[in-house]
Amino acid sequence: MRQVRLGQTGLSVSAISLGTMTWGSQNSEADGHAQMDMALGHGVNFWDTAEMYPVNPVRAETVGRTEEIIGSWLAARGGRDRLVLATKVTGEGQDAVRGGAPLTGAVMRAAAEDSLRRLNTDYIDVYQLHWPNRAAYHFRDIWHFDPRGGNKASIEAHMLEMLEVSADLIAEGKIRHIALSNESVWGAGRWLALADKHGLPRMATVQNEYSLLCRQFDSDWAELSALEDMPLLAFSPLATGLLTGKYAGDVIPEGTRRALNPTLSGRITPQVFPAVAAYLGIAARHGLNPAQMAIAFCLTRPFPCIPIIGATNLAQLEVALGAADVELDAEVLAEIDAAHRAHPMPY
Repeated sequence: MRQVRLGQTGLSVSAISLGTMTWGSQNSEADGHAQMDMALGHGVNFWDTAEMYPVNPVRAETVGRTEEIIGSWLAARGGRDRLVLATKVTGEGQDAVRGGAPLTGAVMRAAAEDSLRRLNTDYIDVYQLHWPNRAAYHFRDIWHFDPRGGNKASIEAHMLEMLEVSADLIAEGKIRHIALSNESVWGAGRWLALADKHGLPRMATVQNEYSLLCRQFDSDWAELSALEDMPLLAFSPLATGLLTGKYAGDVIPEGTRRALNPTLSGRITPQVFPAVAAYLGIAARHGLNPAQMAIAFCLTRPFPCIPIIGATNLAQLEVALGAADVELDAEVLAEIDAAHRAHPMPY
């Protein structure tokens, strides 16, 4: 597996990251351990999780279980220094975690310490704010996004508090880097400006949704990512499985994520299946596995991009890992561009 530089962190990570969010719900502890073994065997040393995982759905009784599964793997296998671990502190409004309480410095500190215990480690390499306290356009909320209720002074005071606590956690050796998730360009710019002004830790990466079907990152975010050297950790590069073709024809196979979440959290729309068909057609014409084509596309972007792959079984994971060896030629990329213009925002 090719290694890439992770922004300005000084860390070297695999070009593809292992996602973990189904471990403890759709996947057992043994399944999670097997996936970690396979991923590491393929050279994937960058793993992403979150305190609220597993999902589909998020439940108070399972919050933290995914981190515990990673922690039990580390207890059994050892070798923490082989890995770069990323996890997240939950944002405001998730009732299953702290009753939906907003993020504060104190919340972040307590959550980080809880994650360290569950992960069975002394440090977290990349600690991400899962989503901001303020209104955001992610998770299909762009259709009714309204930022007018925000107060710039209070938002910046909150940001400064979080950066100060992150500096303390870094000084204590509990985290190595602080990072963003489900953030906007304006938000990222303010985080960076405040860090520079006050000599505080710089947000290292951003984890936003990105795939052939969800390309909001391609404009302002792409410029900020490239010029500020803030890599995108692209979650859902297969658009929750849509780009594999397994839901083509609007089917719901047993045991899939859609069996638990029929709308795929708002991704099932009248527009989505024609878009999926276009990409499946490109893959078929060029003899490509559609899942590998979708992941490999993320590796071609004009900004630093590390796709996060997830799977519910080892066969799926092996296919996804194989995307690291797929190179898309100019003809494939031209057809992808044409499909994107024809189906620009299907959900």
